[in-house]
Amino acid sequence: MAGQDPALSTSHPFYDVARHGILQVAGDDRFGRRVVTFSCCRMPPSHELDHQRLLEYLKYTLDQYVENDYTIVYFHYGLNSRNKPSLGWLQSAYKEFDRKDGDLTMWPRLVSNSRLKRSSHLSLPKYWDYRYKKNLKALYVVHPTSFIKVLWNILKPLISHKFGKKVIYFNYLSELHEHLKYDQLVIPPEVLRYDEKLQSLHEGRTPPPTKTPPPRPPLPTQQFGVSLQYLKDKNQGELIPPVLRFTVTYLREKGLRTEGLFRRSASAQTVREIQRLYNQGKPVNFDDYGDIHIPAVILKTFLRELPQPLLTFQAYEQILGITCVESSLRVTRCRQILRSLPDHNYVVLCYLMGFLHAVSRESIFNKMNSSNLACVFGLNLIWPSQGVSSLSALVPLNMFTELLIEYYEKIFSTPEAPGERGLAPWEQGSRAAPLQEAVPRTQATGLTKPTLPPSPLMAARRRL
Repeated sequence: MAGQDPALSTSHPFYDVARHGILQVAGDDRFGRRVVTFSCCRMPPSHELDHQRLLEYLKYTLDQYVENDYTIVYFHYGLNSRNKPSLGWLQSAYKEFDRKDGDLTMWPRLVSNSRLKRSSHLSLPKYWDYRYKKNLKALYVVHPTSFIKVLWNILKPLISHKFGKKVIYFNYLSELHEHLKYDQLVIPPEVLRYDEKLQSLHEGRTPPPTKTPPPRPPLPTQQFGVSLQYLKDKNQGELIPPVLRFTVTYLREKGLRTEGLFRRSASAQTVREIQRLYNQGKPVNFDDYGDIHIPAVILKTFLRELPQPLLTFQAYEQILGITCVESSLRVTRCRQILRSLPDHNYVVLCYLMGFLHAVSRESIFNKMNSSNLACVFGLNLIWPSQGVSSLSALVPLNMFTELLIEYYEKIFSTPEAPGERGLAPWEQGSRAAPLQEAVPRTQATGLTKPTLPPSPLMAARRRL
């Protein structure tokens, strides 16, 4: 990964944060002071980074250098709504440096320092403030934006006048030459390209084309945004991804009759928190959140963040053609399309469709029949390799998904011809009861089945 120390070991106490290369120690400035860089473009989305851990890692890094004077270079480019810490976190971070007691073993050395004999009346709580703030001689903010200036005004009441004088803004990297040994700086390629773009615009030249930064290696415990193969390799060959299995199991037990299942949203902050826990290999207990819709949202999020859709890019055009197939032949066509899937994708799809079929059988309670579920899951199962699906593509994509759910047993059942696939081994002995069994069960409840939205596949069902 660009920006990561090649010598960084997975045994590093802050490997989960350090691997991103957000902090770097970059030689000395013109006055011989150690330089630490902070690169916002290296910060991953908030759900992939524990900001409290980032704060601890920042202190861990600074602790190695702040006994002497030091300088921080802050590269602001790359901070956005997806990776930006909350304002509350920024305020608490500043207060954390201001209030925490320092290392008591360092206090005698601090008092004995000739520069501080006159200030030896400093209380121990102020020692931490001395090391982090007084020994910081300059904070260079590179490529500042209006956000930085607004933020500075918000935090101004909390920041001392002396500290404020140490902050210097630089609009271009070239301005650093006067103050730092520029060739020693570790500047991310994204920042270099952005600076070149700004310089070009300033000089009236056409900016260089934007390049995509290289992908970062995932954590060993990463669950979101990684391939099915990666999850299989990291989970002792288990074919069903842990997040998928956990959410499906929980919803089978506690959510099948929840009205509007998969239709409701959840707090974005809660979703990011759960993603972060899963990505760090920590347990998640959905009972703690008190909302059955949260695991449903997590399941959809997992599918949506796969690097390649579960139904694969290759199947996209075939699926779009499902509307051109005669209604009575569409189930057979679905089986044919699924035969081209990689074995792993097929197994995971079978597992998921078996669950969604079970959800649809409870539609008298949850109001989520196969058509409604298809509208929710269609774009989470398949999307084009370039751009986004057009409005005209939604009809065949949702129709294909509805067929998989409604005719789950026929599509994933015992092969009709040599070479066709059937149910996964664990499904063959425990698959859901046939659809016709759902009728007497509904009658036994004495409940009247609500009117459900008409399905575009009604004609196909009658023929089958």
